[in-house]
Amino acid sequence: MLPPELPDLPALTRAEGDVVDRYLEVVDLLGRINPARGRDTYGGLRAAQALVAKATALRDALTLMHQRGEAEVHAPTLARAMRVLDGERRAERVMVPPDAAS
Repeated sequence: MLPPELPDLPALTRAEGDVVDRYLEVVDLLGRINPARGRDTYGGLRAAQALVAKATALRDALTLMHQRGEAEVHAPTLARAMRVLDGERRAERVMVPPDAAS
């Protein structure tokens, strides 16, 4: 049995696609750094070190978008792309987990 097909990514400019990809990379690293979910300091340290480069790449993607005259952010389209790329699950790791006592 084949896994269910993922929905198609919405049409994005290359710059928009780069912004979404770089943003999700930053989110992944923040999830690894999150002390409420971490297992050891070394993993968090490595993720924090990598965060600098990924944040710079995100800044560069946004700069390129701006320089190309893409001044408007089409939030619903970009949100749809992030959902297709599992952004909701990935961003969940950034949040504080629910209290186990409740």
